[in-house]
This record gives sequence, C-alpha cells and structure tokens, in this order.
Amino acid sequence: MTVGIVLVSHSPAVAGSVAELASELAGPSVAIRPAGGTDDGRFGTSIELIAAAVSAADSGDGVCVIMDMGSSVLTSKTLLEDWEDEDGGPVVRLADAPFTEGAVAAAVLASTGQDLDTVVSSAEQAWSMRKL
Repeated sequence: MTVGIVLVSHSPAVAGSVAELASELAGPSVAIRPAGGTDDGRFGTSIELIAAAVSAADSGDGVCVIMDMGSSVLTSKTLLEDWEDEDGGPVVRLADAPFTEGAVAAAVLASTGQDLDTVVSSAEQAWSMRKL
C-alpha cells in the first residue's frame, strides 16, 4: 500500500495531464487520480468528483490532495468538513503546494513507501524549487 494522490483542478485537461506526468515518474505503485472540472465536464470544481477520486486513490495509507487555486481549495476543504462527521472514511490531508511540482514531489515520495505526513511535506516543500 502507498499514499494516494488526488489532483484537483478547475480544468479536466490540466488535472489529467499533471496526473499523467506524476504517474509516469512515480510508476504504477502510486494511485494518482485527477479530479478536474465539473460533473458535466466544464471548467470549475465538483465535490462529487473529488470524493470519487479520493475513494479511488485510497489504499489505506491516506490520500494527499493537491489543489490548483481558489474554489478547488474551498471545495476540497468542504469535503473534508463533511467527512469529519463520518467514521471510517479515508485519512486525507490537503497540501499547500504548487500544482505540478507538488504533484511530482508527492508522487515520487509516495512511490518510495513514505507515510502521508512525509508525502504532504514533500509536496509543500516544492514551493522552494528554483528554475534556472
């Protein structure tokens, strides 16, 4: 089992592309699921798509959720608040991380079997990555 990763974007294409990139680098052992757009495929966010992606990514070691901006953060927080009242749900942590770099960092660390706190920390440390 490994930590799962969910990528929440306003764009289905962006979420899918970043998930594809991170999956390529992490390998097949890490469940990386995109949750992009609305239920009908438009730009926006969907609490139902995020919930389904979290459930699909959860293998029992927790799920790191990385959001692109704005309402994707609010929708993800709302989902976690809703789940707080339920017992037996997945352990989920939201990472305050850059979307692409954070996804790659989290995926690579998850592929090494690191725990949820370490994976989230790795994603968040991606803010300090420098481009030359």
